[in-house]
Amino acid sequence: MKKKEFKAESKKLLNMMINSIYTNKEIFLRELISNSSDALDKLYFLSSTNGEIKVNKEDLEIKLELDKENRTIKIIDNGIGMTKEELENNLGTIAKSGTELFKEENSDSKNLEIIGQFGVGFYSSFMIAKKVKVLSKSINDDKAYLWESDGVDGYTIDESEKESNGTEITLYLKDNTDDVSYDEYLDTYTIERIVKKYSDYIKYPIKMEIEHEHEDEKTKKIEKHKEVEVLNSRIPIWKKKQKDVKDEEYNDFYTDKFYDYEKPLKVIKSDVEGLTSYNALLFIPSHAPYNYYTKEYEKGLMLYSKGVMIMDKCADLLPDYFSFVKGIVDSEDISLNISRETMQEDRQIKLIAKNIETKVKRELETMLKDDRENYEKFYEAFGEQIKYGIYSSFGMNKELLGDLLLFYSSSEEKLVTLDEYVSRMGDDKLIYYASGETIDKIKMLPSVEDALAKGKEVLFFTNYLDEFVIKTMGGYKEKNFVNVQNSDFDLSSEEEKKELKKKNEDSKELFTSMKEILGDTVKEIRYTNKLKNHPVCLVSEGEVSLEMEKVLNAMPNGENVQANKILEINENHPISKKIQELFENREMDELKNYTKILYGTARLIEGLTIENPTEITNLICDMMSK
Repeated sequence: MKKKEFKAESKKLLNMMINSIYTNKEIFLRELISNSSDALDKLYFLSSTNGEIKVNKEDLEIKLELDKENRTIKIIDNGIGMTKEELENNLGTIAKSGTELFKEENSDSKNLEIIGQFGVGFYSSFMIAKKVKVLSKSINDDKAYLWESDGVDGYTIDESEKESNGTEITLYLKDNTDDVSYDEYLDTYTIERIVKKYSDYIKYPIKMEIEHEHEDEKTKKIEKHKEVEVLNSRIPIWKKKQKDVKDEEYNDFYTDKFYDYEKPLKVIKSDVEGLTSYNALLFIPSHAPYNYYTKEYEKGLMLYSKGVMIMDKCADLLPDYFSFVKGIVDSEDISLNISRETMQEDRQIKLIAKNIETKVKRELETMLKDDRENYEKFYEAFGEQIKYGIYSSFGMNKELLGDLLLFYSSSEEKLVTLDEYVSRMGDDKLIYYASGETIDKIKMLPSVEDALAKGKEVLFFTNYLDEFVIKTMGGYKEKNFVNVQNSDFDLSSEEEKKELKKKNEDSKELFTSMKEILGDTVKEIRYTNKLKNHPVCLVSEGEVSLEMEKVLNAMPNGENVQANKILEINENHPISKKIQELFENREMDELKNYTKILYGTARLIEGLTIENPTEITNLICDMMSK
C-alpha cells in the first residue's frame, strides 16, 4: 500500500515528539502500557452498556514479549482494538487523542479512569525503535489492520490477519551506537524494573514470560525453564482502607519503596475528596539519610495519576521544612504537561501541598503529645530542618513551627517544648537561655550559675541554629527571650545595682588603663556582682552573642564577625583587690600581665580561642614561679 504522510504540521513536529517532549527513553513503555490499559477500560465500559459485548474482566490483560534474536519488543492487549479509520486518525495524526474522542462519543464515560489525553504517548516508541508495527482488530470490525511506520517518512495501513480483538505493538529496536545501547530493553530485569517503577498500579495484569534457572538435585546441572509472571502489583496500598492494612505491610512497603533499612517512625494516611481529590500515603523516617543536610539531597513525594507514576520526586508537594517526609500522592485532578513527565503549575497542586503541610504538622503535634519518645527520636534526626524553617523564613513560619521546637531545660534536665517552659513561668515575662558546645560546658558558665542560683529555668542551646532561631522568632506567646550571657541580663536588686554602679564609677581610671592594654578586643571592662566564686567572665552587648560569633566565623564565608565583648570582674573575688592595688601602686607592667591573663581565661571559659596562647601560658607560669 502507498505510504502516507503524517497529518501534522511538518516532520519537525514528530521530531519534537521524539527528541524534545520526552527526556527519558524508558518512558516509552509507560506510555504504551497506559494506552493498552485505556483500550481495556474502553472495552469493559462498552460491555457494561452494550449487552451484545460479553467481557469477563478477569480475562483482560497486557502482555509483554521480548525477542532478543530479532531485537523486538511486543506490547499486546485484548482491549477494544482499532478500526482502519481509527488507526488512520489516532496514529496518523499526531496529538489526536482517541481517548478524548471516546469520552466525547460516550457521555456516560465521564468518570471512566482512562489515562490518555494528549494523543502523543504512542510516538515515544520512536525514541528506541527504528520501526513500529501496530496490528489491531476492533471489537466493532471483522477485519484486522496493520499500521507500520519507520518514523518521519510516514506510515502504511494494510489489511491483515488477527483472530481476536485487541492491539499488538511491535517495536524494532534501533541499532546500538557508541553512546547508547538499546539492547538493555531486551533484558527482562530492565523491563521488570520499568514496569515496577511507572506502571506497577495499572489495574490490569501485565504479564511476561521470564526464564529461570535452577540446579537439578540429581544431575547437579543447571536447567532452564520459562514461566509467565505478573509484573505489577495492580492494587496500590494507599487506596486500601487503613483498617485493612497491617502495620507490617506499611513498613515493608516503605522500606522497599524508599530503600530504607529501618521502619518509619510514623505512617500518615490521607484520603481527601472535594474540589481536589487525592490519596496520600506519607512516612516520617526514623533517621536522616546520609546526604540529608547536603545540597545533593532531593526532597519530594512520588506523584501518581490514575495508577501511573508521573514524577519520582515532586518537590512542589512539600515545603522545605518538611522535606524529610517520604511518600506518595495519587490524584486524578492534577494537570499534567503533554509528556506526563511533569506537572503544570496549577491550584490543585498548591491545594494538595497545603493540605499535606497541615496534615504533617498535625501528626507531628500528635506524636509530640502521645508518643514523646519517638518524637524526640524524630527531633534528633530532623530538628535542624524545623529550626531552619523558622530562620530561613525570617520568622514567617514561627506560628506554624514554634511549638514543635525542643530545648534542654536546666530544671527538668531533659528536652522540653516552649509551651512546657511557659507553663512554669508564673509572672515572669522572660524565657532565659544560654548557648554553648555541650550541656556540661553551659552548666559551668559563670552567668548560668548565677541564673540557676536565683531559681531561673535556663534553656541550654547546643545547636548552632538555636540562637539564630529564637532571635528570628523575637518571642514566644508574648514572652521575650533573654540570653543570660548578655550584658543586659541582671537579676540584682535596685540597691545592689546602685552599689555596683558606684564601685564601677570609682574604678573608672583602673578600667581605662586596662582597656588601653586590651584595645578594641573589648568594648568595656567593669566589676560585676553576678559571679559568686568565679573571678571573671565575658558577656556580650548587642545582637551578636559570643556563641553567634563562633558560629558565623566557622562558616566557609565567615567574615571575622565580632561580638561586642565586655570583660566582667567579680567585685568580691580577691583578684579585684589585687588589680586595684597594682593600679594604685603604679605597677603598670604587672597590671598589664594580670589584664592579659584575665581576658585570656575569660575567653577560654566562653570557648573562644586565644590569639597568642604561648604568651598567656608564659605569663601564668611566671606568676606561679614567684
